[in-house]
Amino acid sequence: MSVKGPTRAMVMAAGLGTRMRPLTDDRPKPLVVVAGRTLIDHAIDRLVAAGVTLIVVNLHYKAEMLKAHLARRRDVEIRLSEEHEELLGTGGGILKALPHFRGEPFFVHNSDSIWVEGLGRALDRMVERWEPETMDALLLMASMVTALGFEGTGDFQMDPEGRLTRVPEQRVSPFAYPGVQIVHPRLFESAPSASFSMNRLWDVAIERERLYGIRLDGVWMHVGTPEAVSEADAFLADLVPA
Repeated sequence: MSVKGPTRAMVMAAGLGTRMRPLTDDRPKPLVVVAGRTLIDHAIDRLVAAGVTLIVVNLHYKAEMLKAHLARRRDVEIRLSEEHEELLGTGGGILKALPHFRGEPFFVHNSDSIWVEGLGRALDRMVERWEPETMDALLLMASMVTALGFEGTGDFQMDPEGRLTRVPEQRVSPFAYPGVQIVHPRLFESAPSASFSMNRLWDVAIERERLYGIRLDGVWMHVGTPEAVSEADAFLADLVPA
């Protein structure tokens, strides 16, 4: 892996998991199991393989269960960012944890996103593409054609250089955002102080032509419902030789 790659990351794990019920009645969504491994361990495994040595995890729903589970990991330093009183959103949660990243670029990885790699490893390809001088964020982009468990019309348009823009009304994007990005802390310089979505900061980066994407060469699975868990399990089982 290139020496310019981030060695720190944040895993987003504070959501209530309401769409995953009843599987989340007795556990937080990151502890739902797919293909014999919890969702959060799938994410951490990928980050460690990409050279990450410190991971910040935000917590809210059934936080004590998640703390106990994370304490078993010995291959990476894990720090906790607890959102006791209220959920801070995708942007606010990262903003609260920002001091852990020492002003350096870092990965952000949603805990409900898994995929099967194509050519090369996606996070390594992101590191190779990352250019902190010209980018405020680099988002992984998954093809809508092969995505499993995703319900939507796509998230961004991407030009040949990888610059991202919003999709005009009444048009469909060929790409969905699978919840993985490299972010530079400068993106948060204009962030509000309360709970907010990353979409607000992405729009600022788009105006500055500093929001970029890179296509996932593989099959993305958005694991957000019990049906999506079953679909992902079946898909992954078919890949294992008999």
